[in-house]
Amino acid sequence: MAVPTTLDQSVTGYSLPHAYWLAKAADLAYKDDATIDQQAHDWGLPTVRHHFTAFTPPFPLQDTQAYTAASDRMIITAFRGTEPKEIRDWLSDGTTPPWPGPADTGYVHYGFAEALNSVFPTVRDTIADLRDNGQTLWFTGHSLGGALAMLAAARLYLEDPKLQADGVVTFGQPRTCDRLLAAAYNKGFKDRTYRFVNNNDIVPQLPPEPAFTHVDTARYIDSAGRIHDNAGLLGTLPDHAKGLTADAFAPASDGIRDHFMRNYLAALEKNLS
Repeated sequence: MAVPTTLDQSVTGYSLPHAYWLAKAADLAYKDDATIDQQAHDWGLPTVRHHFTAFTPPFPLQDTQAYTAASDRMIITAFRGTEPKEIRDWLSDGTTPPWPGPADTGYVHYGFAEALNSVFPTVRDTIADLRDNGQTLWFTGHSLGGALAMLAAARLYLEDPKLQADGVVTFGQPRTCDRLLAAAYNKGFKDRTYRFVNNNDIVPQLPPEPAFTHVDTARYIDSAGRIHDNAGLLGTLPDHAKGLTADAFAPASDGIRDHFMRNYLAALEKNLS
């Protein structure tokens, strides 16, 4: 297996090469509009729509940004994340209330609900407009963007099933919802959702349990950069400790360092090489 140089628009299910391309799409969400337009065009996705909403204080986020890129075979919607320290701070806030989930199924983190609500109508309408040839539909995102990708897929599945996504792949996604919504989501997206978690990345450990939980299915990246399928907690504890000792001068920084999107991309490239 080698690092793919072109986006395979014929894929219909999970593969590591396709996860790599969705990681590139998630990383691209951090770039400016002109760069996104040009890169998507170079990937063979000539139609691009941008989604943007600014917030006013005291909301903990400044804005929500995403883009949808499409061809006559594939559509990708990628949500932008936020700075590691910023998301860590407001996800750690125990005063944040839960919010009713899609179709009143369970609950989600209030910040995620508000962030998605601000752009979801344009995302949904864009997908409905562009999906005119049976294209596969994929959601992706890093950090906060991963949470929004999962929730956008959940809303379409529960509220507008004719637009249901073919797959969701996220990177460094925080816990997003309660167990009721997670169970409904897992039923609809069995073998179609994959959450990549890099070793000691702090963001997937937030917000705290038991109020919030993760959806299936995890792909764990160990301290050596190897990807494992659904590594259990007991199996990963020694590796978490190993990751913390990688930098003897700043072990506490490992949780932030492991969250950077560039490190997720590097791990995927390593496993494909």
